[in-house]
Amino acid sequence: MKILIDNGHGKETPGKCSPDGRLKEYAYTREIADRLVTGLQNEGIDAQRIVPGENDVALFERVRRVNAIGKDAILVSIHCNAMGSGAEWMSASGWSVFVGVNASMNSKRLARQLAQVALNRKVKVRRPSPQKLYWTANFYICQKTNCPAVLVENFFQDNKEDVEFLLSEEGKQCVTNILLEGITNYLKEYQRNM
Repeated sequence: MKILIDNGHGKETPGKCSPDGRLKEYAYTREIADRLVTGLQNEGIDAQRIVPGENDVALFERVRRVNAIGKDAILVSIHCNAMGSGAEWMSASGWSVFVGVNASMNSKRLARQLAQVALNRKVKVRRPSPQKLYWTANFYICQKTNCPAVLVENFFQDNKEDVEFLLSEEGKQCVTNILLEGITNYLKEYQRNM
């Protein structure tokens, strides 16, 4: 199975940064994507980024790239959340994962595995209810891909404490480890159920 990593937005996408400009989503998600791909490859897992450059790639093109690989893959789209316009600090905080409204059982399994790892690491996981570990949303990249797909929102780029954590080595490693362990746990569960 191939693991496809999508890093959200490009350097020219307006907004998409912390109010103080220290965290730029395009740069942060690419760094996490690179760490994740390296970590997966070190585990012997076939992984690649679908947007290797810094410029934005249209969603339909991202979906085309994923679907060209086929159904024997999973997609994880990496983002940082925001509550406001990016002009001022806000209070919303925490980590979350989303699936599409038409999500397959495997998309939901992947989302649950990721969220469970985050909870095990004592991360604040935002969720719609105590029993449901993931959100459902009409995200194009999750809706239109042929393989299981999730979108993760790694804390808030307009929350001062979240930004400090995200920019720290501890935070970067935490985010990477949630994704790495969640994906490997999903692959183990998938193989058991085959």
